[in-house]
Amino acid sequence: MDKPYQLFEDLSDAATVAPRLAALRAELDRRGLDGFVVPHSDEYQSEYLPACNERLAWLTSFTGSAGAAVVLKDKAAIFVDGRYTLQVRQQTDGKQFEPRDLTTEGPNAWLEAHAVKGSRIGFDPWVFSAASAEVLRQSVAKAGATLVPTEGNPIDAVWHDRPAAPSDHARPHGSDVAGESAESKRTRIAEEVKKQGADAAVVSQTDSICWLLNVRGADTPHTPFVLSYAILNADGSADWFVDQRKITPEITKHLGNAVRVRDPNEFSPALTALAGKTVIADPNWTAAAAFEQLEKVGAKIKRAPDPCQLPKACKNAVEVEGARQAHIRDGAALTRFLAWMAREAPNGHLTEIEAAEALEGYRRQNGALTDLSFDSISGAAPHAALPHYRVTKSSNRTINRNEIYLIDSGGQYPDGTTDVTRTMIVGEPTAEMRDRFTRVLKGHIALATLRFPDGTTGAALDAFARKPLWDAGLDYDHGTGHGVGSYLSVHEGPQNISKKPILQPLKPGMICSNEPGFYKEGEYGIRIENLIVVTEPRPVPDGERPMMEFETITLAPIDLNLVEVKLLTDEERAWLNQYHQGVREKLSSRVDGETRTWLDHATRAI
Repeated sequence: MDKPYQLFEDLSDAATVAPRLAALRAELDRRGLDGFVVPHSDEYQSEYLPACNERLAWLTSFTGSAGAAVVLKDKAAIFVDGRYTLQVRQQTDGKQFEPRDLTTEGPNAWLEAHAVKGSRIGFDPWVFSAASAEVLRQSVAKAGATLVPTEGNPIDAVWHDRPAAPSDHARPHGSDVAGESAESKRTRIAEEVKKQGADAAVVSQTDSICWLLNVRGADTPHTPFVLSYAILNADGSADWFVDQRKITPEITKHLGNAVRVRDPNEFSPALTALAGKTVIADPNWTAAAAFEQLEKVGAKIKRAPDPCQLPKACKNAVEVEGARQAHIRDGAALTRFLAWMAREAPNGHLTEIEAAEALEGYRRQNGALTDLSFDSISGAAPHAALPHYRVTKSSNRTINRNEIYLIDSGGQYPDGTTDVTRTMIVGEPTAEMRDRFTRVLKGHIALATLRFPDGTTGAALDAFARKPLWDAGLDYDHGTGHGVGSYLSVHEGPQNISKKPILQPLKPGMICSNEPGFYKEGEYGIRIENLIVVTEPRPVPDGERPMMEFETITLAPIDLNLVEVKLLTDEERAWLNQYHQGVREKLSSRVDGETRTWLDHATRAI
């Protein structure tokens, strides 16, 4: 498989940006367009893209997992959020693309200010959701310009060495790990479709389709997706629009007669066939082109959330137990790596790439890993201050003494997906490092130990993780927690723990990350991340309402060398000691003797 530093090496050369931008402008001119908008998404609205769909990276050389660009005749801009502020300046050509803030401005506001009155701004309606396309259309109109859907993507016309589309075989995801058969899921979700008075639902999210049909694949990096479209009918049958090369006799048998496998080119005719029907389509995930086609043939569109999204997020007992077992396996590998780092890093010869490769090696030795769950974020000193740093051959640096090293990584296992961050000091930390690390730890513990009633959103909990940093006038610019799939995407909705006012309440079985952090630009970064599961509501002694809690399932030592014990309360210290006791008890028998000796010391009571 590709190593983390290899994946985008060919695309992340800023020197190639100018000729690519010039080629795109020539193509836009040929089409009579004055501009073009390039989001980081594809026809499947994916976060992680196959190489053939990395259009933003091809054009700008920026390789982050979120962003957008706008190209006009005389200027161009690239938009990234707080995670990528430094990365974008390192990767792209600032003379060609002006870096702008994705959150506070974004392409829409920028176009309002910069699009020329009467100009024609192009967009690919298959890579924009209906909701995002409508907002874009309004912004362009405010500038007196017109938003024009393109036939095909103009970048594809000038990307002459574009990689081929993936064609790996799809695989069944059995009930032994899914906890429910595909037939049961289709029947259950079809009942919801009928309750909403609809004849069918367009299922656009790739992870929803994989969950619904109990299939997995290898179409996207580190995420076991089968890229496809689907229509779920109210009678429980489904039409699955997927590249026929991915279908094996095993998959055909697994799907049964109620799932009709069809070529992706038949998706548009199938939408046309829904004329006069009531169809559920999620405007936040269904392509604008699909919405336009349904509207054109007179289908009654019911704008509603993807009916698979919430059931998928609420893991059943089999999935939760699978996640626990995956984390035990993964934790043993991570602990072996941390022990190895403790021995080798002080010698001053390890690089960020070597460390990332070593951790992947330990994970592969457990025999159950199918892939990483994302490219490992392996950063030392100033690189650790980049929350989503991606090490490359050109950026790779040695991990030196008295520096902080951060590794954010995860594994894909048939029974679960992991995502864990550990921060360690190589040598001696400064007093400031101890203070900041301990404040991050206090926020992590605050979230891990919360009780909350049914109906509570992640936005209501976010401040608990930030308070110890806020007390010192500090903060971080990313969310505190995201949903995690069950051998699916490492980033999963609809739940979220962040400042964003997302209205989805946390529900039992949801798996989230707990990852507060602190980043000092140019010097070091800190993040402590475990995965947590929302429990069933339980009575509280002398309480009036049952409360939900979080069960922490990630198992790996937290670096005690960075903890300023006097900043912890008795309760926080007790939590840390209890957590480390559980790590020691569950992992000791799964590691070698040398690692076990290190683990005993690393998880000692404080």
